[in-house]
Amino acid sequence: MMRVNSGSTVAVSGRPVQGLADGANRTMVPGGTARQIVRGPGPHRTAASRRPTGGGLNRLAVAGLLAATGIAGLLFAPVFGLPAVLVPTLVVVIVCYAGVELCERFPVLTPLRPLVLLFVSVLALIEAVLFSTTVAGLPTGDSVRGIVRGLTDGWQLTLQSTWPARPDPDLLLFVPLAVMVACLLGVELLLRLRKPLLSLLPSLAVAGLAQAYHALPGFGAAAAALAFAVPAGLVLWAHGPARSGTAATGPGPRSARVSAMTAWLALPTVVAVGLGAVALGAFDPAGQEPFQLKDGHVAPLQRNRISNPLHEIAQRLADPEPEVFRYRSDAPVDRWTLIVLDKFDGANWSSDAAPRRLGVRLDGAPGGAVRSAEVSVGGLPAPWLPSQPIPTDVEGLAPLVDQGTGTLLLDQSADTQRRYRLSWSVPRPDAETLSGAAVDTSARGGLGELGQVPPDIAELAGKSVLGLRPSFQSALVLERYLSTNYRVETGAALPTGHGWPQLRHFLTKTRRGTSEQFAAAYVVLARLNGIPARLAVGYRGPARPTGADYVVHNRDVLAWPEVAVAGVGWVPLDPTGSATEAGPAQPDLAGVAAQAREQLPQEDELRPPQLPPPPQPDNGADGQGLTWAQAGLIGAIAIGTVLISWLLGVPLAKAARARHRRRLGGADGVIGAWAEARDRLRAHGVPYRVGMTTRDLAESAGAVTGERTRLPVVRLAQVLDMALWSGMPTADSAARRAWDEVTLVRGALKARPWQARIRAAVEIRSLLAPPGRGRGQA
Repeated sequence: MMRVNSGSTVAVSGRPVQGLADGANRTMVPGGTARQIVRGPGPHRTAASRRPTGGGLNRLAVAGLLAATGIAGLLFAPVFGLPAVLVPTLVVVIVCYAGVELCERFPVLTPLRPLVLLFVSVLALIEAVLFSTTVAGLPTGDSVRGIVRGLTDGWQLTLQSTWPARPDPDLLLFVPLAVMVACLLGVELLLRLRKPLLSLLPSLAVAGLAQAYHALPGFGAAAAALAFAVPAGLVLWAHGPARSGTAATGPGPRSARVSAMTAWLALPTVVAVGLGAVALGAFDPAGQEPFQLKDGHVAPLQRNRISNPLHEIAQRLADPEPEVFRYRSDAPVDRWTLIVLDKFDGANWSSDAAPRRLGVRLDGAPGGAVRSAEVSVGGLPAPWLPSQPIPTDVEGLAPLVDQGTGTLLLDQSADTQRRYRLSWSVPRPDAETLSGAAVDTSARGGLGELGQVPPDIAELAGKSVLGLRPSFQSALVLERYLSTNYRVETGAALPTGHGWPQLRHFLTKTRRGTSEQFAAAYVVLARLNGIPARLAVGYRGPARPTGADYVVHNRDVLAWPEVAVAGVGWVPLDPTGSATEAGPAQPDLAGVAAQAREQLPQEDELRPPQLPPPPQPDNGADGQGLTWAQAGLIGAIAIGTVLISWLLGVPLAKAARARHRRRLGGADGVIGAWAEARDRLRAHGVPYRVGMTTRDLAESAGAVTGERTRLPVVRLAQVLDMALWSGMPTADSAARRAWDEVTLVRGALKARPWQARIRAAVEIRSLLAPPGRGRGQA
């Protein structure tokens, strides 16, 4: 090696090297390579190791970042449907990239890049989603207010809706707006601060928000993780050292680039984390639904004071002629539901309904038939709308719906006629299966509170089912008990009330009442016998139409009990004994229940049905502990967790340690630089033993990793000697020179084969301090 001062000329391998500028030296290394070492204020580095701070727009990294953010926005597809989310998300991504190119074309706009991206994104969203609010394509005040509503209220309105939600701008806009904000933040972190890893955090936040709304199951989550990992890896790869010459422009401090090895380590880590999350999600020992933000969010009723239709039964029966509503249906309808009541405190019945805004559609019963009817309502107080237990769609109105009961509510004035088309699903099991079915004791609200039960009612409850255990057969026995021993009251003086005093009077004294008392009495007696039941209020469908319409009057008002049957759902019964005959005219659960009622044996012939055995937990061959599959899954998760912690944790720990060492100044900074170089060489297999000097390590490094590594270590040893043994205070400039040599060591190690670099990145022994470390040995 030959060091030449400025102003001189020397021939190296037959080639002259001209003199250097003031404050610079040129170092000659074997092979005829000349390296310029800059001397002057601040840290020195070789010209070959320096990277340009400009060089143009890194389009590949920007494209990867925006693609990752767009994919994160598309994870809202289960909430709105993919077509509804795709267009506005693509619009935001495309115009954001166009805005970045615009700022690159006109550098004067670069300091204003966030405002440029914000303006073009909002304008594009107005044209794509709120075009109806524009005038000749130009935004108006309504357009701006629509954007504000989407930003402030859209997220909450979506949580108050069933999914997939209607793609109304007030609901949908918060998704592309979230993508827009993530694009703005990510672009600035990538181009202005040169932080590729940090630039992915906003898109990860959008993805996390989407999963909090609706967690993707199983392979869907794995596919989403892989789809996100590809553009994310592109960001890291495009920002690596081999491609940093195209780094984005813009003011800001020079930051460390992400190496190619870091990118290739990050990609499998992201994939492994995604697959591990899928495996952990599949292994759910509690058997619970995943958390969703919409849990506990219901749509509030603001315009109407709600009345209980159960209180109006006697009043409507006393005035039987007024029309309530009419409908046209493609098949006969046995009854229409207004409200389902599942809570009883001994005095009043109430509902535990959770109304939500009706989305695009609701799921129907598996294998059920689809029915529809056009309904016109004029004689019902708001907010009630006639409905069916399993509605799937409503056209013409935008009501609220309780998915558990099918109740429809319209939160607006009832002064005008309300017309809508209702579609619903009708499960229809065969009567024989229904007769021998078990009850579903886990159904929501089926075995609710009953208040203070009178003693004589508890005794009556046991007699009413002839001591049969809970089943649908015992539910039919209870129905027959009430319809046989009690009578429906008619006339002007009708009984009212449904609390314990009225029910006790009905059950033990008068034995006469309206469907209000029959239905309430059935539910309390069923619950006392362990049969899950609830009370429904609505109207009976007429047997024959009047002209083209079926007209429902006050006299058709009806209350009835519903029993939860395993594998079927809620089955309506009629303890008043006024149910329509079973047959083809009743293609619904009420018709099947009527057929099962006809097949019910007489009291002296009743036998407990052969119920299917309850499902037993699969505890393996010996009946104890975990199955082999569960044990294997737990083992795989444990191994995967350890592997991910190793692949991800070791590089992160080394990076954090290097960052801490580099913050030191003076002699501590020099020692930290030496320790960093020593540990990096140890990770690459350079032997280091107690008693070795700094120059011994340099010779060992040259033997293992080559001459390009030995020379920076020798120069670093000189700086270390000056710092430790000169007796003079060590300036921060010495620490900077030491770290410049560490940078050269790192650059030389990057030239090694990729297999060696990966082994060094995850090598764990270099995280531990070598034994016998002293101040002179660092």
